[in-house]
Amino acid sequence: MPAPEKHPDLHGNVPEHCRVAVVLVDVLNALRFEGSEEFVPRALAVAERVARLKQRAAEAGVPVVYVNDNAGRWQSDVSRVVEDCLAEDAPGREVSRLLLPGERDFFVMKPKHSGFYSTTLDTLLVYLQARRLVIAGFTVERCVLFTANDAFLRDYELYVPKDCTAAIDDRDSDAALRILERVLGARTQVSEELDFERLKA
Repeated sequence: MPAPEKHPDLHGNVPEHCRVAVVLVDVLNALRFEGSEEFVPRALAVAERVARLKQRAAEAGVPVVYVNDNAGRWQSDVSRVVEDCLAEDAPGREVSRLLLPGERDFFVMKPKHSGFYSTTLDTLLVYLQARRLVIAGFTVERCVLFTANDAFLRDYELYVPKDCTAAIDDRDSDAALRILERVLGARTQVSEELDFERLKA
């Protein structure tokens, strides 16, 4: 399927023939759920590594796509998501603060677990001419896994760096990573081993 023609106003924001995109799943996250106090420190450590991954992608000219849950708020948008995640009562505010989207980033709202379900993500990735996806974010056993599964069904080549995601229950991480590797063919090496210049080639 040919890529849609690029809008002239956005042309400078879209790398030519990049072939790879970084997809950040639910990294803007208030983390308001029972038991989050145990998850937040691990999420913060992951967020620091995701921030470094995002910086390296930006330096390599690789587009970054945020795919974020609308939390059942159908009138929400990126500004409202950010406002909610940075609120004083949000356990995940420091996680979100590390990963705020920039002007050159793309943003897709999702209603369910998968970033592809009832969203424009696939259309955007065609527009960006991406066939390889580096998927990071929260959580590996839920939204990251569901998004990777739907990407697999669409024949995307998958990279899910294991240090850039986490499960709510640590015991689920290994199981999810095994599915990603053995069933979906994803490469799960640590983020520092990803060579964006090679992935772009």
